[in-house]
Amino acid sequence: MNEDIPDETGPSDAEAGDSPDGTGGTGRADGGTKGADGATEDVALDPWGSASVGDYADLFEEFGIEAFDDVVGDVADPHYLMRRGVIFGHREYDAVAEAMANGEPFAALSGFMPTGDPHIGHKLVFDEIIWHQAQGGDAFGLIADLEAHSARGMSWDAIDEHARNYLLSLLALGFDAEEGELYRQSDNRAVQDLGFELGSKANFSEFEAIYGFDGETNISHMQSVITQTADILYPQLVDEPKPTVIPVGPDQDPHVRLTRDLATRVRYFKVTDAFASFELDDDERQLVRAAYDALAPTADDPETDVRCENAAEWLNDYEPPEIDSETVDLAAAKSTALDKLRAGGKEPLRPRVRFFDRNATEEAFEALIEAVDGEKRVFEAHVDAFDLTREEAESLAREVEIDHDGFGFRQPSSIYHRFMTGLTGGKMSSSVPASHISLLDDPQDGYDKVRAATTGGRDTAEEQRELGGEADECPVYELYAYLLAGDDDELTKTVYSECVNGERLCGGCKEQAAELMREFLEDHQEKREEAEELLEDLDIDLDSDRRGTGGEH
Repeated sequence: MNEDIPDETGPSDAEAGDSPDGTGGTGRADGGTKGADGATEDVALDPWGSASVGDYADLFEEFGIEAFDDVVGDVADPHYLMRRGVIFGHREYDAVAEAMANGEPFAALSGFMPTGDPHIGHKLVFDEIIWHQAQGGDAFGLIADLEAHSARGMSWDAIDEHARNYLLSLLALGFDAEEGELYRQSDNRAVQDLGFELGSKANFSEFEAIYGFDGETNISHMQSVITQTADILYPQLVDEPKPTVIPVGPDQDPHVRLTRDLATRVRYFKVTDAFASFELDDDERQLVRAAYDALAPTADDPETDVRCENAAEWLNDYEPPEIDSETVDLAAAKSTALDKLRAGGKEPLRPRVRFFDRNATEEAFEALIEAVDGEKRVFEAHVDAFDLTREEAESLAREVEIDHDGFGFRQPSSIYHRFMTGLTGGKMSSSVPASHISLLDDPQDGYDKVRAATTGGRDTAEEQRELGGEADECPVYELYAYLLAGDDDELTKTVYSECVNGERLCGGCKEQAAELMREFLEDHQEKREEAEELLEDLDIDLDSDRRGTGGEH
């Protein structure tokens, strides 16, 4: 969740666009990611190490990230990063889009690890938070100082300095601190208390599997992970549980996945669909649903009584469809579903919603039983309701939980943006100043870096005019699409079209981009100076009195 460019290993090349007008994508056309040596890299999501993605499409299959194209049509006035395909993936953003469209509460949060100066890569996240705030969302920005100290060994003095710079840039870009909330992990007791509770539902074997932690990993680093899960859920402690989006790069997805799991584990009740007294897993439930739908009562025969043995007979002859997913194996589930249905014998098969007692107090469980209207059956550890929809049941479970001092968390949503290419090609690295532009750079230095940047141009002007440039492999074109064109889609279309058609040469293109970069930095730094007074008025301590064990390493 916490955006940072590690030394020597930073965000890697963006994948290619799928639109010749320059608005459908902003990276390489072959779909792979090349390092500085030109080699194609595989998917590797490490929040603290090398942020590399061989093919963004692999993230959809391997980690379950969904294509943002599927939901962008639900957003009334999407941000230009959404329109241009820079934001390429999501987890359950449709819940946020729906809340936004209906004027219902929602939130946006992201964090920043203060290990260096804020740079143009961080601006992507700043912009995403600010845009969601402008759409009516509760906005949160946090300084991940505990993570910086534990995972990177940053001294508290350095953390204080960098934190100040991050906050000034966020305010200068338009974050409304009166309407939103800014905080440091180390000063937010509610986050720390929530992290303690979430930690009771996590274990070391998970950390090994997700992050590769081992016997050499320090305990504070592990603790910082749990603190981040609390950060992600913190907006739901404010007022009420609500859809919350976490804008991040894909390397931060491990934190999102863990938090979504923990948000479920601390809930009082688990709500599932059920058909009989026995329990089914998700794959088995799909098959039993198919059997029930095939045998269910109809208007012509309303008295049909579907029993487990009938469903088993039907399912025995049913061929499940092949599904291209590692998480769904209907062929294997068929055997276990048949065993359960046959064991059920003549028990009627009836759709219902089941409430499992996961962490509920005795009083909360009794209150749930009382709150379920219509036909119901009460068991020692679950309640079956026959007259509620799944949506009604989820709402009721959350309402009872909150009324009895539970969290009632919704699983957080997330959106993922492509990594920016370094100006020198390959990866952007904080230890290679020429590869990135800091938001604190002197405007003339920013101008000079863009003028010296690698491009996707041909070897000669003649070849460029004949063959056209390779905008999809050009760090300078990325600057237009990610930053310099702002909300002006026509500019990105023009730059792209003129480049690939051979009408635009790299010298003039870089000169235009360099001037725009100088203007941006001049304007941004003027606004940073104006934001100094705003920052002084905020209730956030930037002079930590903490003592640590050593400095940066």
